[in-house]
Amino acid sequence: MIRNCTLITLFVVGLLLGWVHPLAAQRTQIRGFVDTYATYQKGQVNFGLGEQDLFITSEITPRLSFLGETVFKFSLASPTDFAISIERIILKYNYAGNHSFLIGKHHTPVNYWNDTYHHGRVFFPTIDRPLLFAQGIVPLHTTGVSLQGQNLGALRFGYDVMVGNGLGSGELLDNNSFKSLTVAVHVKPRDGWRMGASLYHDVISKGSVLHNHSGGISTRALAKINQNILTASFAYNDSVFTKKYELLAESSMALNKADSLGRQNTIASYAYAGIRLTDKIIPYIRVDDIQYRQEEVYFSDRNVQSFTGGVRYELNYLAVVKLEYQRIKSHRATAVDRVSFQIAVGF
Repeated sequence: MIRNCTLITLFVVGLLLGWVHPLAAQRTQIRGFVDTYATYQKGQVNFGLGEQDLFITSEITPRLSFLGETVFKFSLASPTDFAISIERIILKYNYAGNHSFLIGKHHTPVNYWNDTYHHGRVFFPTIDRPLLFAQGIVPLHTTGVSLQGQNLGALRFGYDVMVGNGLGSGELLDNNSFKSLTVAVHVKPRDGWRMGASLYHDVISKGSVLHNHSGGISTRALAKINQNILTASFAYNDSVFTKKYELLAESSMALNKADSLGRQNTIASYAYAGIRLTDKIIPYIRVDDIQYRQEEVYFSDRNVQSFTGGVRYELNYLAVVKLEYQRIKSHRATAVDRVSFQIAVGF
């Protein structure tokens, strides 16, 4: 009896400390990311906390895995209260080779940034996301199912085909009979290179609450809208040879059509370039440009451009300091100048 109790105790201790063979215990990893910042704008210094990201992955079986991502951040409704956002819950089943079936809440794979950086600010090349995210051009999340392939053939071809709840819907129910469709492809012909393209299609019913819209969460669609978003991207990160240059450029064109209002095009683009002067210091620039038609039927009509210049100091791959200047100019408002400082870490 004493011997059995001793064996059980050793097994539990070994499980907690990682002594037990991986086949005897589910392999689960919990990681976290957080950032804090300071800004200087219009003669005033402000301090703030960014997002605290809880990132969980688990290998349930050799073919079935789980990914969960939960973000804690200050609520926009009350600056003293926190809001909790479930960003991703994904079950992934690898059914053959590099081909997988996924179900849950995903980051919509419409462009490189949304498919790569997620919410860990320590990995962002700049402090904030490009303006096309803040303006609501990109549908950030989709709840549904998808087929995915990675690193196929000599060009390391990849694809995502996703069907899910559309804009104006929640995580539990779709607000109409139409489903959103995302088709994305990319190739990686060389180490550090990635070129991709995608199509996002959705139908927004009249009266839908538009969660992914530059007019605000309370905005409702005034008419039934057919939306197609075409995106092209190019990324280059020379981390293998000279470890010196970083390039990233993406452009999205949203085609919104309402039966009574016709079709209008919105084009949103950004380009980023960085150069690694030393192992730790990377100065960079980013330019953003968003152009709306005056008769736009979905997005708010406010053309905007910005220039961002900064420097990133990497203490290591999980601790980064950034200092940058940004000038944002909108045709409906005076230009805004801002200096920002951020510390982002992973743990």
